[in-house]
Amino acid sequence: MSLHVERAARGPDLVMLHGWGLHSGAWDELVPALASRARVHAIDLPGHGHSRAAAAGSFDSTTDEIAGLVPEGATVCGWSLGGLFAQRLAHRHPARVARLVLVGATPCFAARPGWPHAMQPATLAEFATGLESNRDATLARFVRLNAMHGAHARDAIRAFTARLGERGAPDGEALATSLGWLRETDLRAGAPGLAQPTLVVHGARDMLAPVAAGRWLALHIRGARMHELPDAAHLPFFTHRDAFLAALEPFVG
Repeated sequence: MSLHVERAARGPDLVMLHGWGLHSGAWDELVPALASRARVHAIDLPGHGHSRAAAAGSFDSTTDEIAGLVPEGATVCGWSLGGLFAQRLAHRHPARVARLVLVGATPCFAARPGWPHAMQPATLAEFATGLESNRDATLARFVRLNAMHGAHARDAIRAFTARLGERGAPDGEALATSLGWLRETDLRAGAPGLAQPTLVVHGARDMLAPVAAGRWLALHIRGARMHELPDAAHLPFFTHRDAFLAALEPFVG
């Protein structure tokens, strides 16, 4: 099965890549505003949303599969796991990616020697164990971490907990595979080679991808701009919609 993509409006191409455990409905509050000036392509990653039956392969093979849905010269906006894919797309398929928007993104989700701006491997291991014992409770906990300590946290938790079930539960095997991508992928070496104009949008209270990781991206990708939201967590496009759209506008159209 191929990946599901929803398209809206006409104009310059804007590809939206969501985070782990959710689906492209994560962008629902943004699409009407974005579709007034761009052709939005919202993709469901393998095992997620309407791509539930699509098998999750390796990280790079999935990147290449996504690339087949990205029009040449598009702006690619990736949030969280989607931000990893956006970076890898820009590296492997530069003709398709004219501009990058990295939201709550990091080049490497798991802490390792020389990289403290990340989640502890034990935390990711706990999620893996939780998926085996109680997938729904683990996803609900993950949603809470997305919003924790940020402004409008209760509204965000309520909205995204409901959103988890809007397209059916994600495939368990794909969730485990994609959690492995979060645990194993390290794109730091490729960041200085990215030549696309890049906008990094990050919440200063992000519990999943510390803001220092976003600052690192803005420093190491040539010419990248950083837009930091002091009271946002991991869902700045939802909790700070107007500010997010204002920051995004120069990169669209």
